[in-house]
Amino acid sequence: MLETIELRKVFKNKTAVDNVNLYLDQGESVGLLGPNGAGKSTTISMMATLIRPTSGDVRLDGHSVIKHPQLIRRVLGVVPQEIALYEELSALENLQFFGRIYGLRGKELDKAVDEVLELAGLSDRKKDRIKTYSGGMKRRINIAAALLHQPKIIIMDEPTVGIDPQSRNHILDTVRLLNAEKKMTVLYTSHYMEEVEQLCDRIYIMDHGKVIAAGRKEELRSILSSEDTIWMQLDEPCPALVEELRSCGHIRQVNVEQAGIKLIVPKNSGILGQLFQAAERHQARVINLHVQKPSLEDVFLHLTGRTLRD
Repeated sequence: MLETIELRKVFKNKTAVDNVNLYLDQGESVGLLGPNGAGKSTTISMMATLIRPTSGDVRLDGHSVIKHPQLIRRVLGVVPQEIALYEELSALENLQFFGRIYGLRGKELDKAVDEVLELAGLSDRKKDRIKTYSGGMKRRINIAAALLHQPKIIIMDEPTVGIDPQSRNHILDTVRLLNAEKKMTVLYTSHYMEEVEQLCDRIYIMDHGKVIAAGRKEELRSILSSEDTIWMQLDEPCPALVEELRSCGHIRQVNVEQAGIKLIVPKNSGILGQLFQAAERHQARVINLHVQKPSLEDVFLHLTGRTLRD
């Protein structure tokens, strides 16, 4: 339905997007993951015809939208990473304004505004100014504005950043509804791996402007099929122990997280005893140690060397 072909964007001497190929089939929910600066937002902007690529193409049903941008603008809704609303206007006034830009008028406009306010769960606050809304409520109206013209495809660029849990859950439920019931094609980027795992059929991982992995969740997890993830929890931080573990050639990844030290090691490596010995050398007390299969987050760390939130 929608695909990019060798899409490339160069800003002065910096290549932001480097020959990216990806596609969205009709009715799919696709995740686009990458650390900050990976090229996700630039890719999305080119797909939405907001900026022109240096080379390559974006095609909708086989037709170039770079040459004919109106083709995709009729069927695409974009939820930008930044809030794109007028703070001094009410939610109702914002939606009426954006609806008119989409060419809606009269009863058609009124109906569209009522429907997206209902979907956002904010019909009772529609006459309140946006500046009085919480961050989560603003993001819900941001999404509502992108849905006024009933697009076939919606691109959502980190729609849950910095919001309360209630609004986050509401947005995730909305994405599920749009995809499952309204059969809308979704391209979703997020800093939260669990969101992408919940919502998306397929996933692309970008880093340094390139797609470095793509596939269904099970296919991506199979990248680390020969590894185990070990969680090591200490009673207090021990940087010296972490440094020793990072110097061990047979430990493939060491990452310090709030839940403890995460290590990726070869399967059946028999390393548990060595971990306890290393902890003892540094007088570090291990309070929990367990082995699990690698997660999608582990795959991302393995491929990029960074966690998704870095």
